[in-house]
Amino acid sequence: MKILEQPRVSSGELSWLGGDRLERRVEQPAKEVATIADGEVTQQREGRKPRSFSLNRAPQLQVLLDSFVALLGGDASRLNQAFAIHHDGNAERWTLILTPRDTRVAKVIASIQIDGRGNEPRCMRMQEADGDLAIDLLGELAARMPAAPTREALAALCQGG
Repeated sequence: MKILEQPRVSSGELSWLGGDRLERRVEQPAKEVATIADGEVTQQREGRKPRSFSLNRAPQLQVLLDSFVALLGGDASRLNQAFAIHHDGNAERWTLILTPRDTRVAKVIASIQIDGRGNEPRCMRMQEADGDLAIDLLGELAARMPAAPTREALAALCQGG
């Protein structure tokens, strides 16, 4: 986030549970489980009661869900319905840039860039319309998180990792 002096780093696991269901388990800095399923988001933070809200209230989460489900499910048609797609690279090293087609979503999410090798996504960058940037290192690339991550160091990992 632009207001932070250093990036906020969290570690955990993002799982596709099949269909339109994702689960994000965070281990650090604090334990949390967030699930997107059946049009609803449920968050459970350690020591707190679960809270739930409609996915309609969080268009950026719908974009995340659509992109992951379409990518992991190999559904190019669904991906193309939700995003304008730009592809660069080859089968060994590639980049997809997804730009939301829905103008309401585009007011929140400017683009999602996914870098990968072979059939494995390795890095996802979500550029928010307000300038904030979320970078997710995926798979084995996540184990290479720098001790003092900067936007530049993470971008270098994404591009060349």
